[in-house]
Amino acid sequence: MRPAEAAFVAVAILATGLASWFAFSPDLSGTLAFWALAGGPAVLVAVPALVWATREGFVKSWLMPRWGDLSRGIVGAAALFGLAWLFARAVAPAGSPRQLWLVSLYGQIGDPTVLTAHAPAVAFAIVVVSAAEELVWRGAVTQVFADRFGSRTAWLWAAGAYALAYVPTMWALRGGLGLNPVLVVAALGGGLFWGAMSRVFGTLVPVVVTHAFFDWAAIMMMPLWDSRLGSF
Repeated sequence: MRPAEAAFVAVAILATGLASWFAFSPDLSGTLAFWALAGGPAVLVAVPALVWATREGFVKSWLMPRWGDLSRGIVGAAALFGLAWLFARAVAPAGSPRQLWLVSLYGQIGDPTVLTAHAPAVAFAIVVVSAAEELVWRGAVTQVFADRFGSRTAWLWAAGAYALAYVPTMWALRGGLGLNPVLVVAALGGGLFWGAMSRVFGTLVPVVVTHAFFDWAAIMMMPLWDSRLGSF
């Protein structure tokens, strides 16, 4: 791993970690600043990632659409949402103290009625940030780890780094149960799922589709915790 590549991975982790710690602090709950801090670092870090990928010749293989990418992405999103729903039901069922982990997370995202009123803007933000995150984590970071550890395990290393970047949110979202691991677990699970998809299909396009549709479903369509109902 060349020093510049190691520095890029470190910057991706530190920038995401620092911004997410601020984004998920209670003072920014439901604000525009929350959205900017939650997604902004990925967009900013994606710029040098794209420049590097272009210079190294990875862009075509990563981002060239292929027949079936959309359907693969939608099926992947449905599968990932199903796994997330089952995990949430098992670990933080309605009425359990651990449900507070999801309550804190969704409370930070904002009022569902406000999000619905701004659905086009939310959709645009989700697509842009999903594409940026995949370019950074399943694209550039995974390739850097592949150069160092080999392609067979690179996606696992990248998933671990992705989860590590969200460790500060355990303190930002902490409450009556202590540290809140919900975003770290979500990042690890999503990182493994999206990393496996990118390895199997050899492209990032269906992964971006899966990421965007999953986020839209979990935030806008079928929240894992619904503040209006107080349950799943």
